[in-house]
Amino acid sequence: MKPTTFRAALMAAFLLAHGLSAPAAAQQWPSKPVKMVVALGAGSTPDIICRIITERLSRSLGQQFVVENRPGAGSIIAAQTVMRADPDGYTFLFGTAGTMISNVYTVKNLPYDPDKDFIIVSPVARGPMMVVANPGVPAASFADLLALAKKTPGALNFATDGPRNLSGMIAAWINKSAGVEIPQVPYATMPQGVQDALSGRIQLAIIAIPTAAPLIADGKLRALAVSSRERIPGYEKVPAIAETLPGFELFGWLLIAAPAGTPQEIVARMNREVGLVLDDKEFATRLAETGFYSFGALNEPAVADLMKREHAMFKKVVEDIGLQPQ
Repeated sequence: MKPTTFRAALMAAFLLAHGLSAPAAAQQWPSKPVKMVVALGAGSTPDIICRIITERLSRSLGQQFVVENRPGAGSIIAAQTVMRADPDGYTFLFGTAGTMISNVYTVKNLPYDPDKDFIIVSPVARGPMMVVANPGVPAASFADLLALAKKTPGALNFATDGPRNLSGMIAAWINKSAGVEIPQVPYATMPQGVQDALSGRIQLAIIAIPTAAPLIADGKLRALAVSSRERIPGYEKVPAIAETLPGFELFGWLLIAAPAGTPQEIVARMNREVGLVLDDKEFATRLAETGFYSFGALNEPAVADLMKREHAMFKKVVEDIGLQPQ
């Protein structure tokens, strides 16, 4: 018997022993604190967003949502923690696109199956990245940058957080899509990469919008493009990469998932409650301050459609740039 099937059988036996059906148990949910396992460290942007959401869920559902940070191993530690939890509606995962999508294509022998071991409760927010340049780079636009790269091969470098992470994948896909060769210099910590871009040791960087914003405002870096398909609120003058390279779209995003076997009634209730938070204007404003933008409330068919599109996109990118699983 598969672990998920075994857990479901145990849950059914528990409910029967206590005279409860799954719908009855779901109606009583939550009757105790709920754990939200975050795939990144305390103080990170996803952690901050998670705490804003769980604070509101605690109020609306009348039970405390407790945040537990389990960073490391490309979100695998957090995913395994939730995968092994009882599917009773009291443990959820606050993960990333990497947890559920890109790890499938970049990690060899992934110790969990995102499709079989989890139920996606709701996407939360998407966070595009920004291509920035040292002011000394003679390129006023993203199109200028590509022309310069073709004219002066080897003169430019991207600071990224590594070829298997989002900024590195964006850099590689720019090269592939535009037919240019701008090498990436991977950094263990992106603050050092940003410092090198500020000093001119590195000409370009691909960084999160909150990191870029104050440096752009002070004229220390020049914004050239964003990695979403469209321009984003607050940066309407910064073009999307897709305006130069049609079809280009690659961004990070956050989601809430439950262990497989969690009663559908609880999943549906969580989906509705999270949707109310995502549709709130005050939350959207706070979210934008972190460089993320709400997906808005999505029902089950819309969630499934988003996951299908994201799988297709990441699969195409990984194949296009020739990234091999490790």
